[in-house]
Amino acid sequence: MNAVPAPKRVPWNKGKLTGAKPPLRPKHVCSIRTKLQIEGRARDLAMFNLAIDSKLRGCDVVAIRVEDVAAGGYTADRATVRQKKTGRPVRFELSEQTRQAVDDYLKVTGKRPGEFCSPAIAVLTEV
Repeated sequence: MNAVPAPKRVPWNKGKLTGAKPPLRPKHVCSIRTKLQIEGRARDLAMFNLAIDSKLRGCDVVAIRVEDVAAGGYTADRATVRQKKTGRPVRFELSEQTRQAVDDYLKVTGKRPGEFCSPAIAVLTEV
């Protein structure tokens, strides 16, 4: 019989950079912050700033609760979060930009201590 050769498939990652990516440069961080501010994305700006300041893994950033960063209603100068992978507490300082972004986000959403800062993790824990 006549066998028809299957068309060659191109891998989805052909020509793309695989593996560890280089860290963001300060100019990239600044441009991302500016873009988020212009677009009025309070949650994204707050979470991005928390991620930059804390240097935590993504799973740890989305698991941050309101009382971790703003116990008394206003964002603290320092925060401590326990890493999921290592189980060790990580203490980090929050920059003025981050404190302002988190305060704005908490004011807009009305989140209270006990709630997750990120709504995505809150939905997952309710299931």
